[in-house]
Formats: sequence, C-alpha cells, structure tokens
Amino acid sequence: MQIPHHFQPRNYQVNLFKALDSGFNRAVAVWHRRSGKDKSLINLMAKKMLERVGTYYYFFPTYSQGKKIIWNGMDRDGFKFTAHIPEEIRRRTDNTEMLIELVNGSIFQIIGTDKIDGIVGTNPIGCVFSEYSLQNPKAWEFIRPILAENGGFAVFNYTPRGKNHGYELYEMAKENDEWFVEKLTVEDTGIITDKIIDSERKSGMDEDLIQQEFYCSFNAAIQGSYYSKQIKLAEKRITNVPYEPLLKVNTYWDLGVGDSMVIWFVQKSGLELRIIDYYECSGEGFPYYAKVLQDKGYIYDKHYAPHDIRVKEMGSGVSRIETAKKLGIKFDIVKNLSIDDGINSVRNIFSRCWFDEEKTKQGLNALVNYHKEFDENRKEYKNTPYHDWSSHASDGFRYMAVQEGKVLHEQIGYINTQKDQPNPAR
Repeated sequence: MQIPHHFQPRNYQVNLFKALDSGFNRAVAVWHRRSGKDKSLINLMAKKMLERVGTYYYFFPTYSQGKKIIWNGMDRDGFKFTAHIPEEIRRRTDNTEMLIELVNGSIFQIIGTDKIDGIVGTNPIGCVFSEYSLQNPKAWEFIRPILAENGGFAVFNYTPRGKNHGYELYEMAKENDEWFVEKLTVEDTGIITDKIIDSERKSGMDEDLIQQEFYCSFNAAIQGSYYSKQIKLAEKRITNVPYEPLLKVNTYWDLGVGDSMVIWFVQKSGLELRIIDYYECSGEGFPYYAKVLQDKGYIYDKHYAPHDIRVKEMGSGVSRIETAKKLGIKFDIVKNLSIDDGINSVRNIFSRCWFDEEKTKQGLNALVNYHKEFDENRKEYKNTPYHDWSSHASDGFRYMAVQEGKVLHEQIGYINTQKDQPNPAR
C-alpha cells in the first residue's frame, strides 16, 4: 500500500510536502479557494503519522466545521477525505470523537478551536490549523510551546480575512528562515480560469470577495464584517497611545459563559476615547481580575458591566456584582440595548477612538473578525452575529460604545438646555 493513499499532489502542492520532508517544522500556506488545501494536508498527516508515532490534531475554527469539511466531507469525485487514511492501517475509528487510531499507535483527531480547553494536558506532535484566519489565535499560543518542546510540526492553511492574525503570521513567516511560507493565487495555480472568475463577477459575486478568495488579497474588505470599514478608516489612530496619569481610567467588561472575561481600558479627553489597554482571560474568578486591575497600576474612575452581572449564581445565591463589590470593584450597569442598536453605537463612536497598537492588538483583532452569521442554505448573511472567539471582545466594546454614546447624548442635551435658558444680563 502506498501512502499518500489515492492522492497525487498537483504540481503547485509539491513544495509544501517537500518543505515538511526537508526539515521545516513550521509552514504557512495561503492558498486560494478550491486549491485543495485540506485534501493535501490530510494526506500529509497520514504520511507523518506512519513516520513518527504520536498524536496529530487537525484544527478548525469550530467542531462542526471540522465534522462537515473533513470527517463527513468528500472531494468533487465523491472520495471521502478520511478515506485517505485507509482502513487497512487503522486500529479503530471513533465517530463521536472524530478520532482515528492507526495500528502503530498514532492518533488523528479533529478539534474545534472554539473548545481549545478540551485538549489541556495533551501532547500533540503534529498540527494543522485549517482556515487559521478564522480561528481563535489563542489556540496557537497554547499549542506552540508543546511543539517546541517535542520537535513537532505545525501547518497553517487559509485564505485571507483582512489584516488580522493570519496576516501577521504570514508577514512574520516571510522574514523567518525557519518557516516555509507560500501564497498561491489563481494566477499561480491556473486551476481556476479568468473565464470562471468573470462568470462569478457577472453573476453578482462581490469584487472584494473575488480578490480575497481567488487572489488572496489581505486588503479586501471582509465579507459580513461589522466594523471592517470603521477599522480601515481608523488605521492612523491605531498607534502608540500611552497611559496619561492625569486622566482616570474607565473599564468596560464582558462576562462570558464559563467565567470568560474581557476588559477594555479607556481614558477620555474631551471627545477622544483613548483605548489604552485590553485584557482577556477565562477560568478565573473576580479575585483574579481584582489583582489584574491592581497590577496595571492605573487610577480608575468607573467600571461598567452588562445587566447580567446582577444574576445570582446557582451555587452561592450571590450575584457577581456583589462578589465584585466585596473586592473593591463597584460596577455601574450599561443600558440594555438590542445588539443591532449596540452595533450602531460602535459605528457612531469609532471616529472618536484611538487604540494603543500593542496593548489592544488582541481586542482589535477580534473587532476585525466580528461578523454576521452566514446562512448556508440561502447563501446569504443573516442579520445576527456569528458567535465565536471574537464575540466576547466585541460585546465588551459594544457596551463601551453604548455607555459613551449615552454620556455624549446627555452632554449635548445639557448644552442645548443651557442655550434655551434666558440670559439674566439682558
């Protein structure tokens, strides 16, 4: 039996295989849509699993995507992707866990990075991050020290989604001799003709989407993104924004499920909103975050949270707002607007925002990726946000926009009221 099984790489796919066989343990493959990224890499995985016994993870942005694309997916000829790992070399197949164990003991498993905590304590020696530009970048930060210690490999494949963490990884890899990096557009592969692209264009395909999907443009507007236009206009205001000791700091929180927390740190100067810092963590209680605030060394004014901070915990019967108050964090509650109204509030205040490029990078990355949910049946975007790793940061920023929009509205109302008052000097 020959491995790769039932697969002959196309000419443009060979370089990636050669790179992983010649000593590269890190690779970035920015390939255009329908270039065979996942078909190539599951065959690479099968080959590596026979060469070195160990655990191999195939990461997708979500568990359901992994199930749809790889576990149940087929190529255009109806050949299942998982069939590239033939039954003859398998010991067992677990459909529930999307796991295949080979007769030599190697394990292949599909993982969604939306549930990355589920692999804590494991020791993979080979990882593929499929559609990395849509994944939670924290997954790589979690995996990279493990692979560094055991000499494992990591391959990142994706088409661009704006200048987010995928773009940063690509730019870093281009300057790092220890990384193999390759960007392939339709002009490089030749498998999608100009005639096909023109047909897509005439049938209504957005030009930005064409540039993104077929020409791997990092500059194209992200389809379905809520704030891509605002962030592009704000590029000159994403810079060094130092903490000003004469201005107090307001914090804006999102309280996620499972104790996930995000905190935006903001100073106000006139109409300017200076976003000087951002923090995100999960699995910790309020004593931990109280120490985070203390260690930052900022002088605080007010702390803002959504209305659900008043909800009492089932176990203790104590609300989180009460727990925080005992630790010296006194929260004000943000007005409970609809998500749509909150999103409009963000768009309205974005021109007032200045972002510290380094300290708010993670939060800004989330804002770039925050997008509408796509309806696969109707082939159109819904009017609701897609809940993924970018949601918590975006929700926290939305609460900030709602609160600051309310404050500005009150200030304008006060000024107009003063104008209407009679002048006693007359």
